[in-house]
Amino acid sequence: LSRCVAGTAEGGPSSSHVFVVRKDQDIYIQTLRKLFNESHGIFLGLQRSEEELAGKPRKAQLVQVSKNYRSVIRACMEDMHQAAISTREPALQSQYSTQVSILSAMELIWNLCEILFVEAAAAGPLLLRLLDWVRLHVCDVDNMVREVLSSEQPSKHKLFWNVVDIFVLQGRMDEARHLLSKEATANPTSGNMYKILDDLMKKMPVPSLGNTQTLTEMELKWQHWHEECQRYLQDGTFASDSHMESICKILLGDEDAILEKKELMTTWYHFLVTRLLYSHPTVKPMELRFYAQAGNRISSLDLFLGGESSPEPLDTILMAAFEFEIHQVIKECSIALSNWWFVAHLTDLLDHCKLLQSHNLYFGSNMREFLLLEYASGLFSHHSLWQLGVDYFDHCPEYGRVYLELHIERIPLNTEQKALKVLRICEQRQMHEQVRSICKIMAMKALRNNRLGSALSWSIRAKDAAFATLISDRFLKDYCERGSFSDLDLIDNLGPSMLLSDRLTFLGKYREFHRLYGEQRFTEAARLLLMLMTAHIAPCSFWMTLLTDALPLLEQKEVIFSAEQTYELMRCLEDLTVGKSEKQKFQDDNETTKVEMLRLALARNLARVIVKEGTLEGS
Repeated sequence: LSRCVAGTAEGGPSSSHVFVVRKDQDIYIQTLRKLFNESHGIFLGLQRSEEELAGKPRKAQLVQVSKNYRSVIRACMEDMHQAAISTREPALQSQYSTQVSILSAMELIWNLCEILFVEAAAAGPLLLRLLDWVRLHVCDVDNMVREVLSSEQPSKHKLFWNVVDIFVLQGRMDEARHLLSKEATANPTSGNMYKILDDLMKKMPVPSLGNTQTLTEMELKWQHWHEECQRYLQDGTFASDSHMESICKILLGDEDAILEKKELMTTWYHFLVTRLLYSHPTVKPMELRFYAQAGNRISSLDLFLGGESSPEPLDTILMAAFEFEIHQVIKECSIALSNWWFVAHLTDLLDHCKLLQSHNLYFGSNMREFLLLEYASGLFSHHSLWQLGVDYFDHCPEYGRVYLELHIERIPLNTEQKALKVLRICEQRQMHEQVRSICKIMAMKALRNNRLGSALSWSIRAKDAAFATLISDRFLKDYCERGSFSDLDLIDNLGPSMLLSDRLTFLGKYREFHRLYGEQRFTEAARLLLMLMTAHIAPCSFWMTLLTDALPLLEQKEVIFSAEQTYELMRCLEDLTVGKSEKQKFQDDNETTKVEMLRLALARNLARVIVKEGTLEGS
């Protein structure tokens, strides 16, 4: 919570305003996980294809990518719908229903952007695409259609003509003619009138997707057909049947006749597409804005809203799309939608279509990168979706690296497995500072839990010599107290890592001494033990322990230490004891006893060596 307190200019009582600052809640909705996870794969595929197919025509591929995104939206919408049906909790039901509405609006907007911007449909095919768009998204009348078609006598059903009108308004001529044929069979007296209307609907010219006719040819055919419709209407051919007369007026593009059916169309954009179908089927993309504005003024504001309220955010977004105001579409979507997923992915796709190159933000980054950074930052607040965010940051060339470094340091390293995952990400991107930071954090956690092996492993990965020295000292201290090493596998396999610090080197070599001794390779063990002291690898505080470890070797039946080695051991013992005051010398009776035992063992070993070496020389 953030509190803002403001006082009046006259020094009157202050007023308090409490603002609730919340994270992006959508990423925590379980049923939206599919949206985030599957779109992530589509996003990465688009980035890779950009590199692989640089300079090649890509429109078909980009349209397919757009369709893939829409299919994910629809799949999530279906999952959410099923969840709303199956749950018994009213609060959850309401939440799921709201999400279904939001996803439906997102798919509606995306589909229109796909037609206008990604596919950039030309005059002719453009209208066919818009008709498909309306049919796909205006579903309020589907139940009515099913009810009529499933009845025993569709032509007698009270909603029969409503369904015929719906088919005509959506340009579904074959279905409208099929229904009318049932009515013609039921009313033979009006057979001629039905035949004429059926013939008009059959002959209606429609744009071709295969470019089999030019726009001029299409316009000429349409003009002749339009004049024929006009002639029949003026002749009063349909005057005896108001339903068929109304249909003929719609075929002529009569605005008033179309608006009479506004309840069947339900939306202003359905009205717009129907109006274009019957008045200007060869509309060019850049002409849409003029029809959209007129359509919106007549149907949406004046008729649908009654002039009493302003357009909904969805209306504003669709209007901006029809006006080819791409940046306005993105801006309005950013304001209206509850997360950054939609605008981030749509903007990325439009950027690949080379439609946003001219628009940079004032602080240097372009719009695509700004929105991707916002979306990825939101993902990083989730305990598992943060992994997706990494790839989005990777494809933001200007600020992605900086954002990734900042966000990855804030990931809570709850488990060693998660830490290893984060570490691998950092290592793959040569983020050396973050690698060291993670390793140090994990090493400290392990040390606090007295897991010395894990702590040492993390400190080695961090290349932290001081921390490795500290942990090595703990290992040696534990050995002194317990007489054995823990985590032998780790210490035995240090390899070159032991060179990180002197103390770690000593730990590794000292463990090697124990291994040699255990394998009864006494000569090699003795040589290594002496080297640890004479080369000053071992800390002075550990010399007494090393000399004590030499006792069993000195007492072996076979002579292990040579005379020279024995003298070296004697010197080390004297170096250890020299300089100590009498009080210090005898402060620890146990240590004094050890010193006397060592002196005696060294003297006896020296005598044995001299005799042995003298015997060898004599022979």
